[in-house]
Amino acid sequence: MSGKWPGGFITKLAPTVSTSAASGIWTLDQQADYQKQGLWPLGPFEEGELWMWGQGTNGKLGQGNTTTYSSPVQVGALTTWVTVGSTVGSTAGVASDGTLWTWGANASGQLGDGTTVDKSSPIQVGALTTWSKIGAGQTHFIMLKTDGTVWCWGYNGSGQLGQGDTTSRSSPVQVGALTTWAQVGGGENFCLAIKTDGTLWAWGQNHTGQLGDSSTTDRSSPVQVGALTTWALAGDNGAHNGGAVKTDGTLWTWGAGANGQLGDGTTVSKSSPVQVGALTNWATPIGGTAFMGAVKTDGTLWTWGNGADGRLGDGTTTQKSSPVQVGALTNWSGGAAGNAHMEAFKTDGTLWTWGNNYYGQLGLNNTTYYSSPVQVGALTTWAVVPTALPVARFSAGIKR
Repeated sequence: MSGKWPGGFITKLAPTVSTSAASGIWTLDQQADYQKQGLWPLGPFEEGELWMWGQGTNGKLGQGNTTTYSSPVQVGALTTWVTVGSTVGSTAGVASDGTLWTWGANASGQLGDGTTVDKSSPIQVGALTTWSKIGAGQTHFIMLKTDGTVWCWGYNGSGQLGQGDTTSRSSPVQVGALTTWAQVGGGENFCLAIKTDGTLWAWGQNHTGQLGDSSTTDRSSPVQVGALTTWALAGDNGAHNGGAVKTDGTLWTWGAGANGQLGDGTTVSKSSPVQVGALTNWATPIGGTAFMGAVKTDGTLWTWGNGADGRLGDGTTTQKSSPVQVGALTNWSGGAAGNAHMEAFKTDGTLWTWGNNYYGQLGLNNTTYYSSPVQVGALTTWAVVPTALPVARFSAGIKR
């Protein structure tokens, strides 16, 4: 994702277009350096209040209850949240002090607190202050620490915890012993991660080729995707497909393609990465259930895949197998996709949602479906949307 930094706007991509801290594009080395300082992907200037809305079963909205809300409600009184990610029934959030907090469904140990008991209010996971980046699947989390290590916990039926087995874990377990991980992302039952050397790795379920390793074999330990060393960002992934941006700004996808969610003009699944068009200005991929989206470095927002319920935001409910632009604006900053809806924020700090709204997950105080972006309230202080929301029927945002 990308976000506002002091003095300007940073697109968090890796090629050395500029190293200006005000407006440039950061290198992977710079990213890793700031990550180790606890300043990546978000700095302290991005911290704020956490608000959630939509389906509230299992306490996933952090309100101390299981109530569904169709308008944003604040999670506790903390004002130092910096990033948040959600599974289908659980949420994890990191505060600016590097502490990790979870709440919601916990039947598979996905809250990481050593139990399988649901929690309807945030609980701290251990006492560490080195948590950084969140990725999430259906019932598991993958997280990056500031020391460059990767940790997973929750359901492990397809080996998505990267432990060489299929045993679920209710506490964080490290994936290998490496300290050179730079990016993480989660799909429904799989994980992706990029190392500081620019290599891409995947593990977990692979029945639609979502690991990108030219096979459909599940992997319970990390396997390298090809041999390239030019991968830059593996953000949100689709439920059964992956997506990543290279250092040259090209966008690549793989996995399930039946709904056109690979964006390559076909409805054919692919077990190896395929390029989405020929453009070199993609900034960040956004994955949902059977659809995807991405923000370009020019601030435009594009979507493709299953269009049911208006989830593509293009004013239709029609499936698209190639990217279509959402409106004509050039001030989109970042976004997240849920089960059948999307949320995105602009550089002016406004938050917009569209798609399925059965549980009020659009935050508009109703349950009406929308096929074009609608603003959530009138505030201009939204700074962050979830880094992971691939199968959720609820939403979240951080206000400054």
